[in-house]
Amino acid sequence: MSSPRVLQVLPALEMGGVEKGTLEIGRALVERGFHSCVISAGGQLAKPLEQQGSRHFKIDAGKKSLLSLRHVHSIREIIIKEKINIIHVRSRMPAWVVFIAWKTLPEKERPVLISTVHGPYSVNFYSAIMMKAEYIIAISHFIHDYILSNYPETKKKPITIIPRGIDSSVYYPAFKPQADWHCPWQDKLEANKTILTLPGRITHWKGQMDFIELINILKSRGLNIIGIIAGAPHKKRKKFHQSLLDKVRDYGLEDDIRFIGQRNDMREVMSASDIIFSLAKIPEAFGRTALEGLCLGVPVVAYDHGGASEVLGVMFPEGLVTANDVNSVADKTQSLITNKKTIVNQNPFTLDRMLNETLAVYQSALDQQD
Repeated sequence: MSSPRVLQVLPALEMGGVEKGTLEIGRALVERGFHSCVISAGGQLAKPLEQQGSRHFKIDAGKKSLLSLRHVHSIREIIIKEKINIIHVRSRMPAWVVFIAWKTLPEKERPVLISTVHGPYSVNFYSAIMMKAEYIIAISHFIHDYILSNYPETKKKPITIIPRGIDSSVYYPAFKPQADWHCPWQDKLEANKTILTLPGRITHWKGQMDFIELINILKSRGLNIIGIIAGAPHKKRKKFHQSLLDKVRDYGLEDDIRFIGQRNDMREVMSASDIIFSLAKIPEAFGRTALEGLCLGVPVVAYDHGGASEVLGVMFPEGLVTANDVNSVADKTQSLITNKKTIVNQNPFTLDRMLNETLAVYQSALDQQD
């Protein structure tokens, strides 16, 4: 494989699936002797990115404003100066800025333009920018079908399905937290309680309200459980967060549900749980949380739609339940508590596979240019 000079572009380098994927690709490029550059507004992952050997250019091209277009010239100059021959865009607003900069270059001097569609974006002119790339990566079969259904013109373009992947050396069934790790719900934990955990940022579609309903149903059935909600609300979601607290109080579940906020030890939290839940009200692009839980050997109960269906369909199909049916979730949970299940299916969604398949897209795109 030749040594491409790759530029990844995204809004910022805070914590999140897109950001983690950017670092993972950057590290893989550097390890294989390639030139890796990233444009973003910065964030807590910028330093680790640079420590891995990638160059970082701090440009805030991710704000949903026409003012972001002022960065077109700067990005064009980076493309030329760094002799970039592959641009990989991962978000809509930066994709617009990059696309305009890319179009100003002479056609024969333009790098290959690749996009990854990370979610089922609203279907409109703004989102369509992700489909203007020459090569498109979909992170699940669900997203692949979404692209073709809503943007029929993409049928003429190469669309590659590359599921997200996780590091098998980090998430594995035998993992146990360090002896000095403090369980964040310990002060509410009584002997023999079954620990049920819902990871995910607090927002109306992530399923926290359904989870509270679930705990209420299971408590009414006499089960000895504690519910853990792991995640923090966005500053614009404080009202919804309060509605969750009100619902807990109305049901009298203050001693049965614990909000533990945003955590940097979610691997430990999940490994210490008995069952993990993925209850997104709308289909998610990929079930990364569900995958992490299963790879830790913890059963997962998930609504049967979107990316979670694909992950559990391969690794733990008995954990799938009818979407948005809390009573079905309760029945499934009770069954799993009574009849403990072992996760036996090996993980096909590995980080190595994701990296190798992404770099194969890069190489194929370059080969087509020759």
